[in-house]
Amino acid sequence: MLPKSILLSFYAIPFISSLQVFGADPLLTNSGSGQGSSNTGLNAQRVLEHSPVRNTDCRHPPLGPIETTLCNFETVESVNDDLFDLLHQIVSTPFFRYYKVDLYKECPFWENGDKCSSIDCVIQAVEENKIPKKWRTSTLGKVETPSLTLKHSLPGCYYRDSDYCYQDDLSDGGEFVDLIENPERFTGYSGASARGIWKAIYEENCFGQSKEAIQAETYSPLSLNPLLKLSPFEESEPEGECLEKRVYYRIISGLHASISTHLCYEYLDQKTGKWGPNLECFIERVASHPERLQHIYFNTVILLRAISRLGPYLSGYDICASATHDENHSDEAHIKSQLRSIVSIADRVGKFDESILFKGENAVLKEEFKQHFRNVSSIMDCVGCARCRLWGKVQINGLATAMKTLFELDEKALE
Repeated sequence: MLPKSILLSFYAIPFISSLQVFGADPLLTNSGSGQGSSNTGLNAQRVLEHSPVRNTDCRHPPLGPIETTLCNFETVESVNDDLFDLLHQIVSTPFFRYYKVDLYKECPFWENGDKCSSIDCVIQAVEENKIPKKWRTSTLGKVETPSLTLKHSLPGCYYRDSDYCYQDDLSDGGEFVDLIENPERFTGYSGASARGIWKAIYEENCFGQSKEAIQAETYSPLSLNPLLKLSPFEESEPEGECLEKRVYYRIISGLHASISTHLCYEYLDQKTGKWGPNLECFIERVASHPERLQHIYFNTVILLRAISRLGPYLSGYDICASATHDENHSDEAHIKSQLRSIVSIADRVGKFDESILFKGENAVLKEEFKQHFRNVSSIMDCVGCARCRLWGKVQINGLATAMKTLFELDEKALE
């Protein structure tokens, strides 16, 4: 599941061309002025009509190197539209659109009684006859699973020593969800409880704090909705910290900005009942904070680097490209060609040197770094909105898989 997790997480990150259209107007830097307000309708129209464009009129695109990477913003921009097209094609295939997940695990940190009752929060499972036969329960039940001796089992999940997240135990539960039919969007589920999820996640930025310490804190029942504000202290990057801690912070901040952007882009207008971009939401949550947008770019480079490392592995991976998985494998050959194109882009743009992390006296931080990611993956099980929980789990699983690819797997393991 390595390539699937990473590619799905990468697909869940907002594409930069979309962000440029959101932010291509002086309104972003002049939002309180009368001139900015008069341009709102024009900006909203441009967002609504957006499809990936080859030539944007963005007046102030980020330029120069992306901090702590070997890549720059211009390089990411140069491949963004091609990557957008490729990913949108492959995620429509069964292998990527059907995702098995357990959305009913109990929150391991606090009692979570705040469940979303809105129909927009609900996730519908896929009927089994739509799933390729090789994935169905009747088939998988005949497959011998690896020994559990290498796994550490917990209620409803497990992990290996090399894992950066807790994996749902799907042997006796879980269900397939169609990600195309259940897109990431703002469901209208909000309130003070939403702030608590991100408070818990950002407090994981405090190295030296254990899972038990989080559990001991008092939080309201929580849901995932990053539209509410956190205090500057809770969101700020730690000053004077080592590289490993700064990288951790940027990944989490990029995750937060990614989710915020999706919710603003697919926002429910409760007056009209229609879905569409909410420009004011995007300005407040992302565009008025340049570092948040920069951290989306940072995560893009991280994920591309992981895909680049997985290139040889992807070439031999068995992908169900159609529901029938026919013998001529024509669909699979086409998807493999698209994956090669994605890997080619990743080879050119995924310039991040993971070998410089966790060296010397900082080697001891690796296990703590890993445990923080595991704890964040558990926090996603505390989200009260099923749709929000689904996409939170998809993204954190992909980022954690990228971390495992970069920091745990040597070249021999990837062959």
